Parts: sequence; structure tokens; C-alpha cells
Amino acid sequence: MDDDRTHDRPASRRPDTGPRPSGDGPAGRLPPRHPAAAVYDRIEARGDDAVWISMVPRPQAMARAAALDAMRDALFGPAGGGRAGADSRLPALFGLPFAVKDNIDVAGLPTTAGCPGFAREPTSDAPAVAALLAAGAVCLGKTNLDQFATGLSGARSPYGTPVSPFDPEMIAGGSSSGSGVAVAAGLVTFAVGTDTAGSGRVPAALTNVVGIKPSRGLVSTRGLVPACRSLDCPSVFALSVADARLALSVMAGYDPADPYSRRLPGVAGPAWPTVSSSGRHPRVAMARPRELTFFGDAGARAVHEHGLSLLRELGVELVPVDLEPFLAAGRLLYEGPWLAERFASVGEFVLARPDQVHPTVRAVIEPGAAITGVEVHRGLTRLRVLRRQAEALWQDVDALVLPTVPTSYPVAAVLADPIGLNSRLGRYTTFANLLDLAAVAVPVGFHGGLPHGATLLAPAGQDAFLADLAARLHASTGLPTGATGHPLAEAITPTPPTPPAPPTPLVPAGSGPDVVDLAVVGAHLSGLPLNGELTRLGAVLVRRDRTLPRYRLYALAGGPPRRPGLLRTTRGGSAIEVEVWRLSTQAAGRFLLGVGSPLAIGTVELVGGPTLGFLCESAAVEGAEDITDLGGWRPYLATAGPPPSTVDVP
Repeated sequence: MDDDRTHDRPASRRPDTGPRPSGDGPAGRLPPRHPAAAVYDRIEARGDDAVWISMVPRPQAMARAAALDAMRDALFGPAGGGRAGADSRLPALFGLPFAVKDNIDVAGLPTTAGCPGFAREPTSDAPAVAALLAAGAVCLGKTNLDQFATGLSGARSPYGTPVSPFDPEMIAGGSSSGSGVAVAAGLVTFAVGTDTAGSGRVPAALTNVVGIKPSRGLVSTRGLVPACRSLDCPSVFALSVADARLALSVMAGYDPADPYSRRLPGVAGPAWPTVSSSGRHPRVAMARPRELTFFGDAGARAVHEHGLSLLRELGVELVPVDLEPFLAAGRLLYEGPWLAERFASVGEFVLARPDQVHPTVRAVIEPGAAITGVEVHRGLTRLRVLRRQAEALWQDVDALVLPTVPTSYPVAAVLADPIGLNSRLGRYTTFANLLDLAAVAVPVGFHGGLPHGATLLAPAGQDAFLADLAARLHASTGLPTGATGHPLAEAITPTPPTPPAPPTPLVPAGSGPDVVDLAVVGAHLSGLPLNGELTRLGAVLVRRDRTLPRYRLYALAGGPPRRPGLLRTTRGGSAIEVEVWRLSTQAAGRFLLGVGSPLAIGTVELVGGPTLGFLCESAAVEGAEDITDLGGWRPYLATAGPPPSTVDVP
């Protein structure tokens, strides 16, 4: 087996500097404008590498970075951002550059899903993206993908084929191909992808990075062009588990407006599980050797066996199990009724404009129109049977380890046999969402100059445990990260802040001479329709708080979007949930010019201290629905039903 540390990478694809894993990146060390400028330079130097579909214009990204610089300077002074303790007072992802797969909405950039004729122009960010921006990250652009996220090779896009950063003749994997390469090449600290059948794990294996596919419903899918809506998951790529986990902790959260969102445990947890939740050392299932195929790739098999030996050295007990229920479930995704769900997502467009759809994608989706209701119910029953068989496994083990992919292929081979080889790539990934599993893919080793990885899977809700175990496995490999040549830093994922009762500010309350804090209560909350008005001005979320029990909340008439009215009262008041956002004084001035009647800006009394915030005129609440007892705007949205008119999300 080749040792990656002696692998001779193409010099043109190895960045000289760039985002580093696990706390060794630009946050807290360089002002955000420095890494942002350097990243744009590196992207331009790479030329047309098929990684990007659209980019945030450099001046816009630099303005965002400058606004973050101004915030830090206001808090710590021009030279204070690097001193001990400073980072903890900044938003979790302060200044970190990231990319977004181009089937997820980013306001101001088209969402193409890899199909120019399908493009739409979103006016608001997907909630997952909004949360990342609120945490101080800097979005650089939208990345390439297999069209309509239908494929695992990365070779089904009219925007070109991103290739392996280790061999330009080889695929980088899909469908989140551009996101995987952007991270591996050190262009961004992390990237958002999606994972329905393996799209967040296959590129991770083939580019030597980490890919986290969270539990279904942990991250909102609003603003995502669906591939197979009941199975879709936003995912995260990063150079380390710690970095991916931190980004995921920001993205995660229940979304009452997403019918597939679920209340699940978060990803925060101990640094390493010395014992499992059952009180014993972790027991990890592995496939019986006769059920593992690598399609003749002896090197991939050797790397997988090496990964198993690393787990044993970590004290994990490996338990051989029957893999057939998992493989049988995976076959249902493309050979069963879930093709009908793919057709339900984009099938009408495919039939109406076949000339604008990739031929292989069209060949996959079109048959979904012919699937009958009888076939759907037979498939659902078959899946129930397989789920029940798989459930028995989890009574005795904590996780399952498998190769992420059995092998890799040259681009030319995939173009010659696009469906057959794609099926092979997904052999160990397609069942995960059907069986309601979470997964983390990590690099394990190299052979023949190409990376190979392992995936750890467990039932939904076990994301934190999987991240702990995967981080330890990744650290034991001794591999450099991605194609950067940087070592994997030893770090523990910071625990994302959870608002206590009463809430503790993440940064000091109040406004300084160069920044303004603003309390928002409704449509400007993170992930809601008007939040982009704040993030585009460089605003960052500094804390979640509650008012003192002196206010009442009303659902005002009009919209969309729906808006609340917060009214101070002398009796019968209650504590109302708010978010406090910080802007530069210049940006705050521009924002406040857009606030019109019946809303106004005044002093709002919060548990964390008084601050400026949204209030409304008393006349506006006459006849309005009093929703004070719900305690906030999000609980109201969860009970209010659909808005009066449609929203531009699938």
C-alpha cells in the first residue's frame, strides 16, 4: 500500500497556502479579508477547473470580509483579534470561506441544479446557508454537481467534470463533485453538499476529505432543489471531522416550515467515546469478507483492511454481520419506486425540455413516470421488511464500518459506461437514507496514488457518537488533509453555544462606537425570508435572548412574508424570543432606512441588557392575532399553516 506522505502530487494542484483543519485556519489569526483575497487569487490561478458554476463577485465577498474585520476591530482593536480568548467572543465560523453546492439557494446567485435551463433566482438564502452566514462565514460561490444531483461520478454536468486533485484522468466523485474538490484543494475551509444516495460521501473518499451525512431531518431542506425529497440531506465537506462538525452544528436545527425536519440530538458531544452509550467499549459491525466486493481493486481492499486494523488498535471490537439487508435496501433506490419520487421532483421539466437535460440523467429519471401506485406500496412494504431486519443489528453494535466506495474510475470509463459504473460507486452508500442512518466518511489511506476511505454509519440521532469515532479513526491514519499537504491538527470540536435560561450573551451586550446591536423578532430571524437583508450587510448573529416579561407579540396582517409586531405593555406582558444581530454603524444606517410603518426601531429590554430592536405601533395590532402565549415567532410559524402565497422554494 502506498504511503500518502510520499505521494508526488501535481504541483499545479497543490495550493501554497489555504484553509487548514481544526482551528489552524484564518479565524482569529488573520483578518477575514486576507484569506478571502488569497482564495480568489488561487481560484483564478487554477483557471477553468469545472469546480464552480457561479461565484460571489470578489468586491462583494471582500465587503463582507471587511465588515467582519470592522466587527473584530471594534471588539478588540486592530491588533487584538489574535490574542488569547478573542476567538471565543466571535461568531463560531468567523471569517471562514465556504462554498455551496448549486442545488441549494444562496440569495443573489442563480440556483441551476446543474441545468442552465432550470435556473432560478432566489431572493433568500436556504436556512442552512443563512445559519452559516449568521455565524460569520464568508460564502464564495456555488459549486458544480451531477445534474439534478442524479449521479455519483461528477461526470453528468454541462458545466464540465471536476477531476481528482491527485490524478486529472480520474473522477472526483459526485454528485457533490465541486464541493469535494474545493475543500481538497484548500480553496475553502468547508463546503455544503447534499447526500441522497452517497453524494456527500463518495466525493469525500475520492478527494481525501471528510464528508458528514447527517441524520435525515437534522438540517433543513428548504431552499434545496429536491432529488428524492423524502431522502435528501444537506451535507458537509471539510479537511477534518472537527471542522465539518462545527459547520454542521451551526446548520442543524428543527425547521417547522420543512415537513421533513425532525427534532434530533445535535452533534455536540465528548471528544472521544471511551465507552458507548450502552456502557461498554464501542462495538462496530463489519461486513463478512464474502459480502465485500471491490470489483477487482486489490489496493482498495488493502486500504479497507488497514482501516479495520486501525479501529482495532483504537480498542474497537469488530463484529462480522450479514450485509444483505443493507445492500437489498440500496437496490431499491434506483430499481424501485423511489424513481417515482425523483420524477415527482423534476420529471415534468425533463419531459418538457429533454434537450436541456443530460442524456444519462434523463435516462435515469424518465422511467419514474411509469411506476404505478401498486409498485410504490410494494416497495414501501419491502423496505419495511428490510428495515426490521437491519434494526436487529443495532441491538448488539453501535456502528457499522464499510468502504465508502469499492473502487474509482477514469473519467473516460465513466463516460463509456455511465450507469453501470455509477451503480458500483454507490454499492456501500445508497441504503443509508432509506434505512434512516447517519454517516461520516473519512480518509483511511492511499494506494496507487489515489485515496480511499471508510464510512461509519449508525441509526439517526447518533451523529455525535459517529463524529467522535470518525475523528479518532481519521487522526490515527497520519494522513495529510485533502491535497493541501497540511497535517491533521489535533483539536476538539468546539461545543456550539446553547442558550441557557436566562441566556448568556455570546459577546458583550450593548453597542460600541463602531457597531450597532439590533434585536429582531420575526422575518429577519436566521433562516427566515428577510434574514438576507442583514447578512448581505455583513451582520452576524451574536446571541439568542428573550425580552423581559413586558411585551406582547402579534401576527400582523399582510405579507408575504408574514411579520410580527412586538408591543411594550404595562400589564399582562410575557418574555418573547429574539435574536441579536451586530452590524457596523454604516451598515445599520442603510438597514434602518428601510424600516417603515407600522414597524419602528426603539429600545427593547432584554435579559442580556437593553438594545435597539424592532417594535410596532399600537394602532397596528388592532384586530391582529395575539400570539404572545407561544413565546416567539418560530412557534407561531410552526402552527400557522402555509403562508398566504407560495414561496420560491421546492
